[in-house]
Amino acid sequence: MTIKPWREIAKPHRDVLEGTFKQSEFAADISQVAAGIAPAEYQDAEMFFSRTFITEGMRLLLVSVAQRLAGLGGDPVIQLQTAFGGGKTHTMLAVFHLASRKVSTNKLEGIPPILDEAGIPQLPHANVAVLDGIKLSPSQPVDHDGQRVNTLWGELAWQLLGKPGYDKVAQADQDGTSPGKNVLVELLTEAAPCVVLIDELVAYTRQLEAGKQYKGGTFDSNISFIQALTEAMKLVPNAILLASLPESDLEVGGDMGQRALNSLEKYFARVESVWKPVATEEAFEIVRRRLFDTVGDTAEMDSVCKAFADFYRDNGSKLPSDTQTTHYQERLRQSYPIHPEIFDRLYEDWSTLDKFQRTRGVLQYMAIVIHRLWNSDNRDALIMPGSIPLDDSNVRNKSIHYLPQGWEPVIEKEIDGPRSEPHDIDGMDTRFGSVQAARRAARTIFLGSAPSTVDQMIRGIKIDRILLGTVQPGQTIGVYEDVLKRLRDRLHYLYSDQDRFWFDTKPNLRREMESRKVNINDREEVQPLLKERVSRIFGRNHSFAGIHVFTPSVDVPDDYGTGPRLVILPPGAAYSRADTQAAFTAAEDILRNRGEQPRQKQNRLIFFAPDQDVVSRLKDQARTYLAWKSIVSDIDNEKLNLDLFQAKQARRHTEGAEQTLLQLVRETYKWLICPVEDFVRGKPTLNWEVVSVSPAAQNLVQEIENKLYEEEWLISEWSPIHLKNMLEQWYFKEGTTEVSALKVWQDCCHYLYLPRLVNDHVLINAINQGLESEDFFGFALGKEDSKYLGFIFGRNSVITLD
Repeated sequence: MTIKPWREIAKPHRDVLEGTFKQSEFAADISQVAAGIAPAEYQDAEMFFSRTFITEGMRLLLVSVAQRLAGLGGDPVIQLQTAFGGGKTHTMLAVFHLASRKVSTNKLEGIPPILDEAGIPQLPHANVAVLDGIKLSPSQPVDHDGQRVNTLWGELAWQLLGKPGYDKVAQADQDGTSPGKNVLVELLTEAAPCVVLIDELVAYTRQLEAGKQYKGGTFDSNISFIQALTEAMKLVPNAILLASLPESDLEVGGDMGQRALNSLEKYFARVESVWKPVATEEAFEIVRRRLFDTVGDTAEMDSVCKAFADFYRDNGSKLPSDTQTTHYQERLRQSYPIHPEIFDRLYEDWSTLDKFQRTRGVLQYMAIVIHRLWNSDNRDALIMPGSIPLDDSNVRNKSIHYLPQGWEPVIEKEIDGPRSEPHDIDGMDTRFGSVQAARRAARTIFLGSAPSTVDQMIRGIKIDRILLGTVQPGQTIGVYEDVLKRLRDRLHYLYSDQDRFWFDTKPNLRREMESRKVNINDREEVQPLLKERVSRIFGRNHSFAGIHVFTPSVDVPDDYGTGPRLVILPPGAAYSRADTQAAFTAAEDILRNRGEQPRQKQNRLIFFAPDQDVVSRLKDQARTYLAWKSIVSDIDNEKLNLDLFQAKQARRHTEGAEQTLLQLVRETYKWLICPVEDFVRGKPTLNWEVVSVSPAAQNLVQEIENKLYEEEWLISEWSPIHLKNMLEQWYFKEGTTEVSALKVWQDCCHYLYLPRLVNDHVLINAINQGLESEDFFGFALGKEDSKYLGFIFGRNSVITLD
């Protein structure tokens, strides 16, 4: 499936493409607009509304403002209170341009339908006063044409009516006392229709220490002014007040700020605000309008969104349930070319951070991300959580700007960049590297978990949301599921609990495990563990006289036994088709010798060897398991002080390491090696025959026996004709016409060129079957001189070997 990349359909604004945007430009300044010195996108009313998506909350507010200015009702006082960066100032700018417009409302995109809804064919021009609590100072008067203005009420009067307006409150301004409600009613009536915009009111009021007189008045006089102003607004039918109050502690600013907010809220709370915070879906359009010049051809956009929606439905069991609805396809369309999961994570998770300014923060962050992706020729179908280039210094710095200290080294080592572990994982496995699976997964986990804290009951991002943020149509979900396991096993700052993953600046126990792992002794710890684990996989129900795991030659019995002996070679004697020496040398030493003595019953031995390509992983996994086991032991013995979650994780890692070790034992031990002798120039020459055994077999020892029977390396049932042929080949020649049955059995145990029988019953059964016919051989219980005793030929009989 070929899907067009986002960059071939959508096009960002020039300032985003060229990286010429300033972060401060995303923070509107209403005082600059009022003074006529703001950037064009805020100063010019037409441009402002062309780049502004009118949200449901803003629409309701503008309807109320328009109705109020036209004298058709509407709210007299509107309180704008939402989170930091939630659009308060932007909303005030919309009201400013609507009221004090320099052009016809027909040229303001989105405004005509609002006026139609309000029932206003022609909106009157209004006087506008802007009081900015950040710009104004209680201790520093403002000079207007030689007139010194001290207070908020003095500034309000001057901006609405100039010198005549100021004269109405002059005495109160000079004394720092609040003018009465009647004075304000008179002022507003004369200025009407009028709009008063007060931004950062708490920032101004919190500077006023209780009981202290300032040029701008006292704390109490300013609170009295707000009370009088809100009451006066109700009495002037075409005057309206909009004031912004902070919601976050960061904006409130300490005890004085909280006191100011509590006092101000009493007067604003009497009026039901029509303001609604920006919904996530509305943020889609806000961000699109500001960052993209065009989202491209509708048909091409719809094709991409449909491909994603179809892919999500086809893999519904692996992805969040909300992706299975038709509404999610609409969300994809609304947010294109940015995946809605980015908005969900930023608005739901990152907006909980004090420094993150909701819509403003999203704009600032995504402008940097899009600029970097465009210039690096990113070819993703959508801009997804897995696309965010955290290896870029600007993107990384913007990300950690919102977070506590300690994240930069975590990102560089564990999430993104040329020296990161995910980069190495992608580089070592083409399945991962072809789609950058490790890096995409790590980026997605970071975006979905970095804002979480240790105080949260449930941390991290679920696997289904990680997959949602990484995989694209045409890719295999299983690749990303596999890479999550690889990341979990490799990273030191990645945590997992059941189906959740998260990063933290505090290292997980893996670093402790790694430090212990390097100190584990192979001979004293790894080898005994592997011997014990390998011994487990064979069970007890088998035909071998013994299964000898990592057993020295001196301890492997040299006997006829009740069956052959299976010798399990140690990891150091691993086999591969490219390098057979280690396995064959170790096997031959046991085959030829029992300690210092030569071995006699060589044809009773069969060997089972580890795979050379897997054995290093097996030994490494054994060390991993032992390291985790030692951590759990120290926890149990109170030598290691960990919290409950870490203790739980250590036990889970130990169990997982043991399970992986068992799987690797089965994967490693797979080569069945059988010694045989062929005669070359009349002399027996040792050869090795090798076959692999499936690691997936449920019963390993049964599978080994089946392979031995299949390859005829071990015989459990022997036809008389084969016995006859062997006798004629090796015994009945050069005038010899008889041989001891016991010798035949013993020779089959001694010599590698003879058949390898399970036990002597195989030979006895073959003799008994042969004696029923006159086609094969005869049998005698003994011989006296030249006479056979108890001779049997061509009839049933039961013989024994002695």
